Amino acid sequence: MATPSIPAGTGDSVTVPKDNRWVLLGIMLALLLSMLDGLIVGTAMPTVVAHLGGLDHMSWVVTGYTLATACSTPVWGKLGDLFNRKTVFLTSVALFIAASVLCGTAGSMTELIIFRIIQGLGAGGMGAGAFSLIGALLPPRERGKHQGMTAGVMAVGQLGGPLVGGFVTSHLSWQWAFYINVPVGVICIAWCWLLLRLPPAQRRAKATIDWLGIMFLTGAISALVLAATWAGSTYAWLSWQITGLAVLALTLLAAFIVTERRATEPLMPLRIYSRHRNFPIAAILLTASGITVFGATLYLPLYQQVVQGASAANSGLLLLPMMIATLITSSIAGKVMTATGRYKIFPVLGTLLMAVGMGLLSTMNTGTPRTLTSLYMVVLGAGTGLCMQMSSTIAQNAVELRDIGSASAATNLFRNLGGSIGIAIFASLFTGTVTARPTQTARGLIYIHDVAHATHLIFLTGACIGTAALIASVLIEEVPLRGKSAAAASAVPDAQTA
Repeated sequence: MATPSIPAGTGDSVTVPKDNRWVLLGIMLALLLSMLDGLIVGTAMPTVVAHLGGLDHMSWVVTGYTLATACSTPVWGKLGDLFNRKTVFLTSVALFIAASVLCGTAGSMTELIIFRIIQGLGAGGMGAGAFSLIGALLPPRERGKHQGMTAGVMAVGQLGGPLVGGFVTSHLSWQWAFYINVPVGVICIAWCWLLLRLPPAQRRAKATIDWLGIMFLTGAISALVLAATWAGSTYAWLSWQITGLAVLALTLLAAFIVTERRATEPLMPLRIYSRHRNFPIAAILLTASGITVFGATLYLPLYQQVVQGASAANSGLLLLPMMIATLITSSIAGKVMTATGRYKIFPVLGTLLMAVGMGLLSTMNTGTPRTLTSLYMVVLGAGTGLCMQMSSTIAQNAVELRDIGSASAATNLFRNLGGSIGIAIFASLFTGTVTARPTQTARGLIYIHDVAHATHLIFLTGACIGTAALIASVLIEEVPLRGKSAAAASAVPDAQTA
């Protein structure tokens, strides 16, 4: 059966403010806040453990947060579709701020884990809400001109997180790794409260919550994230624990699909996957991008520090070549897409560069100079810049505006799951290759070669994933992007005027 085309402006348009850059900047603060938090906390964790103890539970500070974020993302997205998007978004930011304060007051590792789970719930809403608001404010044809702003925020988050985390742990108390979220979050809430205005919309006669769908999807995501987190580290990949979690995830996913077919207001409408093939293809690209980006940002600095002797104090700056390339190519691609309406070439070229960049990084050894590593990083960064943001736009263009919250949450979920799965795979490869040495001298001589070989395997795996994404990107159908002049006959942008 042929895949139906999406005509330009099929009743999904909204009135775009004349100058929405200031509005978008406030929304972007939430994305920046979420990205900075994870990296700042990761940098500060050794200091946190030194004060609170509980080293054996430290991993749950990250796992609990990640799990709560992944599970809550689809729920927040659907709430935005059913009710007022602005209110739902600001509620998630307020929850994140409150949980950040609680984290700073934690007196034990157990309390910190509980508060981090609450913080993760807020983070899920900030990610889903930010992208759904962007989708509601900007039709896909207009979104390209602002694509560089999103890429810039992500670059600042990736670079600034470790630097701020290092400064906080060196000059302030560990509590400020969490308290620093408060002023940024308050500015975000005030900014969006005053400037964010969504267009008038039709009210839904009755909004029902898909509680059964929430239960099944939350269970499936939890099983998948736990399996990805524990595989290769806590338990072997083929152990009964990991196998059992995988079977449980598949069973709950099947139950979720059955539930969504019958639900009046499904949590994640299956029509967003079936309306056009571009949405599932974009989901594949976002998952692959998440895997490669997380892998690169985790293991490139490690390789440069251990093998090439770079300073750990400037670990955030080591990724600068990749981030600059991402920012430049994302901005250029967005402007070309807005001017011409053409976009298929960008994910195709982006996945190609991602595969080539990871392939080049896999050739590094103990003698590779830093200059050459930086050049390889530029290739990878250029690929992610062409692919990641463009994939989100393609996904949102493939659904109706009434489903923009669910679609945005789904794309954010795939990106995060890609990162979780990538971290699990790469961590397993790394720990399986870098073995403990009996003496410090032997470790000093051999450990460097072990790290170089481990990163070779990691980036080679990333190159294979990039190649698979390239094959998927070729299948994208270049349908017209919705513009701001299309009719709004069937659109349900929000539950009420904000």
